[in-house]
Amino acid sequence: MTRPTPKEIKPIARIAGVPVDDEIATRISNSIGPAFEGFAAIAGTLPFDLEPAGHLLAQTQKVSK
Repeated sequence: MTRPTPKEIKPIARIAGVPVDDEIATRISNSIGPAFEGFAAIAGTLPFDLEPAGHLLAQTQKVSK
């Protein structure tokens, strides 16, 4: 997973129903970019990175005793 660019953020925001202009897409990219860079060393090694829906399923499973 790499730092998203403004060009990638615009269609994602549009699909989410929150269209943004170029300036706002750049601000979003600049604000979330450091988080992506911080996790770059372990990107792809976390289970929920591979399948986000599976992470929610795992978090809501009841444990039998």
